[in-house]
Amino acid sequence: MSNIYLDYNATSPVRPEVLEVMLPFYREQFGNPSSVHWAGRQVSGALEKAREQVAALFNDSPAEIVFVSCGSEGDNMAIKGTLDALKEKGNHIITTSIEHPAVLETCQYLEKQGYDVTYLPVDRDGMLDLDDLEAAITEKTVLISVMWANNETGNIYPIEQIGRIARKYNIRFHTDAVQAVGKIPVDVQKANVDLLVISGHKIGAPKGVGALYVRRGTRMSALMHGGHQERNRRAGTQNVAGIVGLGKACELALAELDEYYDRVRALRDRLEDGVLSQVPDIKLNGTPDREKRLPNTLNVSFAYIEGESLLLNLDMFGIAASSGSACTSGSLEPSHVMGAMCVEVTLAHSSTRFSLGPETTESEIDKVLEVLPATVQRLRDMSPLYNCGRTAEGCETCETVRRI
Repeated sequence: MSNIYLDYNATSPVRPEVLEVMLPFYREQFGNPSSVHWAGRQVSGALEKAREQVAALFNDSPAEIVFVSCGSEGDNMAIKGTLDALKEKGNHIITTSIEHPAVLETCQYLEKQGYDVTYLPVDRDGMLDLDDLEAAITEKTVLISVMWANNETGNIYPIEQIGRIARKYNIRFHTDAVQAVGKIPVDVQKANVDLLVISGHKIGAPKGVGALYVRRGTRMSALMHGGHQERNRRAGTQNVAGIVGLGKACELALAELDEYYDRVRALRDRLEDGVLSQVPDIKLNGTPDREKRLPNTLNVSFAYIEGESLLLNLDMFGIAASSGSACTSGSLEPSHVMGAMCVEVTLAHSSTRFSLGPETTESEIDKVLEVLPATVQRLRDMSPLYNCGRTAEGCETCETVRRI
């Protein structure tokens, strides 16, 4: 039995082409890029090439790229660094209730430091009302932070419109684009984005490397001190091999973007159509408009069963999926994204995310559709909730299912 990996939103395998360009920097090209001799110059040139490759993926200048260790570090740098640099202007941040923990927990930390944070609500499909955004702006608002696409539902947010609002009021705009890059077009110029974050391991580069775009002229204090690296924005010797790998992964993502979108979107739709037609009593989490979701992401709640039980049973067939963000795996609480969407608690606990990638095949999708309905039914047959009659008056679960 071969394994089937449908958890690409958590991480992706390192691409062979990426590993190939990285290996020399673990062996013969070992210099410190800050050194002025031949060994350092050899390596610093590779860093600048990678900077160009990363910048090309979302249409910016290489001089505006700062290499970081991951998306979470990039989000922290963007938010804390901007607020520190603009503290004389105001102390108000606008973000959303469905952000990744790297943004949400950073904002919650800043609240304890005296900052004022507005968490914009979403509707039951997980989408924003931009009237709410504009109404939340005050004279003390210095930063808007909205993710480009949600890691759990795949919802894509109207970044260009948000960028125009930010420009209108002269407010800095940050977006966590970790899930968007390599899956859909991302253009910081069209979107009027000031700060944008990506993470290498989502697009076939290794873990432990990412990038932060900082628009020229954007003030941002450094969070790490002790060296002049990254134009004094982030001290510390760079992860040369990882950065070279990130550059190659970005180059491949840009070259293959259209092909990726069409092929993976067709597979996601095949999976979605099959699940919706073969499994009763389920709820699609996210907007029903497939054009406004990432082409690789499907999130579904299965009534009467726990998501963790379903994942464990799918794992017995070699199928890897997720119950939400990898950063919150292990928590007994339902996803904050499902909560923000007002998904009933019983359904929130059963939410399951399938996220596809470049290596996903049609035969793998068909295998999932062969295994999943029977697995769900077997778990339901063991569930006292399912066996309570399914139409019992006064039963919270039955009432919830009737509203699906």
